[in-house]
Amino acid sequence: MIEIPFIEIRKPRSYKPLDSALSKLQDYDWLILTSVNGVDALWQRMKRLCLTKKHLQHLKIAAIGPATKKAIEKHGIKVSVVPAEYIAESVVERLRNRVAEKRVLLARAKVARDVIPRELSKLGAKVDVVEAYETVIPQLSRNRLRTVLNDPKRRPHVITFTSSSTVKNFVALLGRADRVRIDNIHCASIGPVTSSTLRNLSLPVSIEAKHYTIPGLIKAVVALRKHELQS
Repeated sequence: MIEIPFIEIRKPRSYKPLDSALSKLQDYDWLILTSVNGVDALWQRMKRLCLTKKHLQHLKIAAIGPATKKAIEKHGIKVSVVPAEYIAESVVERLRNRVAEKRVLLARAKVARDVIPRELSKLGAKVDVVEAYETVIPQLSRNRLRTVLNDPKRRPHVITFTSSSTVKNFVALLGRADRVRIDNIHCASIGPVTSSTLRNLSLPVSIEAKHYTIPGLIKAVVALRKHELQS
């Protein structure tokens, strides 16, 4: 296995919006977290502001998937909602009858899909979106990626994508002129949103995980390789 990051996690340019929201936690009814990175960033700021889990106990908390749920529960906080499918649309569906006239805090990456705030607002919720972290292109990965793709002995059979951001950043790192370098390499997607981004950027989706998690993606890749070896 060759590990080359397609995203880099950085602190936001300013913590003022997040700190302001955390200082008014008592005003919110719901907290939505959509990644482990968001959980980590939130708790780092809470610690900095001398806030504890007691300040969250009145909130109902929604986590986008099991990894995010586990990260939240590690801090001794109960999670009220985890959707059946680990995508924004499924979060909205689970909250459909629960957020009218409620105040919702969504802590997430700087750049993200607006499905949750847009759709919850339509349902009558007042949603505050705050930046907890940002994702950027890891420039050090550019030469590593090109080196691996040019080395017949290291050239991968499968490239895995765990989010739309990883797809977009991969294309940026590779460069459009170098698309030919991934001919005959499978693209493995963690779920339908990532698959859609791959197709929109003219990359093939060889396989999509049935369960939209890292373990689900690994299982899908293993199944693909077994099928190829048996063919």
